[in-house]
Amino acid sequence: MSHSTHSFDYDLARVLLVDDNPAARLTLKTVLEAGGYNVDAAASAAEAVGKLEEGEYELVLSDLQMESPQAGLKVLAHARNMEYKPATALVNTTFQNFSNPSAVSRHSLLITPEDIPGLLTKVAGLIGQRAARRVERELKLASA
Repeated sequence: MSHSTHSFDYDLARVLLVDDNPAARLTLKTVLEAGGYNVDAAASAAEAVGKLEEGEYELVLSDLQMESPQAGLKVLAHARNMEYKPATALVNTTFQNFSNPSAVSRHSLLITPEDIPGLLTKVAGLIGQRAARRVERELKLASA
């Protein structure tokens, strides 16, 4: 029996990374791919919404401030409305101090790219929690 060395590619968790800063986007994409994720990148909320409609993602990571100060929250809100229910988190790549951190924390886990081991741990945790929620939903449907 011959096994292709690339047979596992389709099993990689898909992450949508949304950031209008090209350097931050490239850095995070590189880190996430090195961590074993299949990463799609979008440079704006509008591009991210298009990608959310076209594909399925386990996780959506978005910068908060892009073409508008709340663009990231709009991306995450759209992601949560998708039938496949990706995990979501804001990523702080501009190192801004959020004017209303309580509003941000209500919506999302905040990830900072300078903490790379922590970032990968948080990403793995978010994807794991999403998988657990999906199993719970399926079990409820099966027993209904």
